[in-house]
Order: sequence, then C-alpha cells, then structure tokens
Amino acid sequence: MHSGLIKKIKFSFVALCLLLSSLFISSCKDEASASAFGFKLPEQSQRFGLGEEIKVELDVPKGAAIGGVSYLVDGKEVGTSADAKPFMLKTTGLAVGFKVISAVISNGDEKDTLSVNVELKSGLSPALYGYTIQKTHPHDTSSYTQGLEYHGGRLLESTGQDGHSTLRWVNIATGKAEQRIDLEKQYFGEGATLVDDKVVMLTYKHNMGFIYDAKSFKQLGTFPYSTTRDGWGLCYDGKQLIMSDGTNRLYFMDKNTYKDEHAIDVYDNNGPVDSINEMEYIDGKIYANVYTKNYIVVIDPLSGIVEKKIDLSGLLPAGYFTNDVDIANNVLNGIAWDAAGKRLFITGKKWPHLFEISLVPKK
Repeated sequence: MHSGLIKKIKFSFVALCLLLSSLFISSCKDEASASAFGFKLPEQSQRFGLGEEIKVELDVPKGAAIGGVSYLVDGKEVGTSADAKPFMLKTTGLAVGFKVISAVISNGDEKDTLSVNVELKSGLSPALYGYTIQKTHPHDTSSYTQGLEYHGGRLLESTGQDGHSTLRWVNIATGKAEQRIDLEKQYFGEGATLVDDKVVMLTYKHNMGFIYDAKSFKQLGTFPYSTTRDGWGLCYDGKQLIMSDGTNRLYFMDKNTYKDEHAIDVYDNNGPVDSINEMEYIDGKIYANVYTKNYIVVIDPLSGIVEKKIDLSGLLPAGYFTNDVDIANNVLNGIAWDAAGKRLFITGKKWPHLFEISLVPKK
C-alpha cells in the first residue's frame, strides 16, 4: 500500500474519531444541561421566622421536561405540583432549627432530587419570671448534682465527677441519702430519671447509660448512645426519654430500646440556646437548666421554642463559694417537681440547700 494512501486513511480515521468525540461531548453537555435543576429560592441557609411562608422556586433548564414535583421537609412530603410553578411552604407546626427542603422532580421513569437547607427561628420573646422561696431544705454539699426528681416523698438524685459519681434516694427533710450506690471510678455520672420500676442514668464521655432496679439499685443492664454526643441531662415525659448533650439539641428516645426516635433544636428569640443541662418534664413542658446560667428555660417539646425564662439569681447565699474553681463549677443545676403537691424544687452542684419555690411573673 502506498504511503500517501496510508496517510490519508490515518487522517480520515483521526478525523472520524474527533468528530465522534465532539458529538459525544456535545451530547453529554446537552444531557447535563437538561438535568441541571436547582433552586432559585430559598437561598442556602436562609433564615425564616417560624410561621412564615417560604417561597420555593425551581431553576429549570431551558427545554427540560417536568412531569411533576414532590416537595419534602426533612424527608416528609409537604406538597406536590404538576409543574415548576413556585410552591409556598407553610412553616406553622414545624419545629425550629435547620430544615432540609427537597424537591423530587419526575419525568416518566427519571427522577432528579435536589435539596437546600434553611433555618427556622423563634419569633417569640419568652415570658419572664422570678421566684419566691416557700421553704428551704438541706442539701448534701458533696453532691455534684446532675439529675434530680421527686418521687413518693423522696428525691432521686444522680451525682457526677470522676471517682465520686453516685445514684441515691434522698430524704428531703435531712438531705441525707437513704440509699445509694457508687459508680465505678472511671465513670462520670450524669442525668437520671425514673421510668416505671427502673432508673435510667447517663454517663458523660463513655457514650453509655446504665439501667437500675428502682428499689434495690441493682444494675440490670447498659445501653449505648451515639459516639458523637455527650451525656448531660435526662427526663421522662411518660412515653419517651428526653436527653440533652450540652448543645441546643434534645433527643427523644424509646423508653425500652433507648434508641433515638426524633430530635428537636431549642431556640429563643435570639437564636439557638446551647448548653441545655438537667431537665424536668412538667405539665407538658420541658424545664431545663442552662449550664453556668442562673436561669431556667421552659421549652415547648413540639416546636423547640423557649416559652418562658425563669431568673433564679440570688438563690445561692452570696459568697458561699469563694474560690474561682468552685464558683465556676458549682452552678445552678437540679429541678424536681412534686406533681401531686404542685411543688417545685431547685438546687445546684454542691449547694448547701434545696429550695422549694413558686414562680412570679415579672412585669
């Protein structure tokens, strides 16, 4: 075969490959542009007040076909549309915090899913309360209080710190433990709550909870929780356990399996309320200490909104703790509710007193 003919054939083959490659790339670009759906609105991480309507508008490539759109919030469908017209998302009834808005765009058997995050904030200014002291009871000054509840005329108290963590039934009149167990020294005890005939107790950094018989304090078992969170406060609403981890998130757990079922984020009118600590469930609301703060917040368990703020400044005698370490560590922590007697008890870590108080609205 002549060299000139060979060169022509090679050239023609290369030209054909380039042409096919160009057509393939062009085709891919057309397919990519046809599927490059996006959001015009809302913007990523845009903030809205709870109760506001959010305009959700799709950015649809020219020539793209749409058979229908499903809109979801955190994986739950909230609406559908036959086309790409703007969808108005109602936020009334949702909880505050970050939400994932998704659009599932269908055209025959093909589907495209796109998502955007938004933040729902509370627009409610909490009602402000103070207190009056009704009665003062003694409290064990060795108790680094982590959990506190009232049951049958006694207090159920869990205490913390490495090597000093305990679970105890406490006589209110004397402040002394009528029954107690010491946790093994490697465990830093945290919140505890009574669930039927058992006591469930958290640990701080071990990602593990303990289950005890409520009468004997015999350990019945343990359970794990997520390695990404600490154990802080724990309470029981009669159906689920509610756990805090030192952030503004509360986890609702199955009372038998101890598995997470859902979570809420806690917000007031200024934004997220972090460091949620010891908690008590009272008349459908969550009363919570905020670590290092001299106030309690009252949280709606459905929305996560702080509805009330209770200022407890001045409860601890002025100057009781004198060194900086004690002042920093031995803070307000401990809420117990006598449902039958309608009595609210408050204390703190290593405080000398347990206070029975009533709430007074601030003007």
